[in-house]
Amino acid sequence: MAAVVASLVGLLALLVAGYTAHIQREQVRAQVWPFLIGGFTSVDNELMWINKGVGPAIVERVELRIDDQLRGDWRETFDALGFQPEGWRQSFLNGNVISPGEHVSWLRFTKREEFDRFMELGRNGGLQVDLCYCSTLGDCWHTRWNESTREPRATCRADPDIRQFQD
Repeated sequence: MAAVVASLVGLLALLVAGYTAHIQREQVRAQVWPFLIGGFTSVDNELMWINKGVGPAIVERVELRIDDQLRGDWRETFDALGFQPEGWRQSFLNGNVISPGEHVSWLRFTKREEFDRFMELGRNGGLQVDLCYCSTLGDCWHTRWNESTREPRATCRADPDIRQFQD
């Protein structure tokens, strides 16, 4: 009888330890949870990404489309829109790590008129930016610029046959 009771106590201790480990893992995941939101500001004439999460976001993949066609960089994007701005700057997203609370000015125009024109052409040309990013624990998500939704992904590994945006 003592052996049976000792076995049950040991099994119960094992279950409690397993549950505790599960809870601790979930707590750690919550502590490194990134949440990227893409948007724009006409005050600074820029497209931007903000990490509203509590952990760093590791950007693994960026895809930009105009009229459902993948574009390779900003110059190709401007050509597809029939738009040649005089003054603009870019920041890199591919392979970048965006810290919690960090704001990355992804594309900035020096002239308000050019920013407004780009935004108008982008809306009419179906500007679509997809971003895949991961946490430091390897949990990954897909999001779209100027939308606040995201979808979990098993991985952000790129298909070598699909062209990635080179910012």
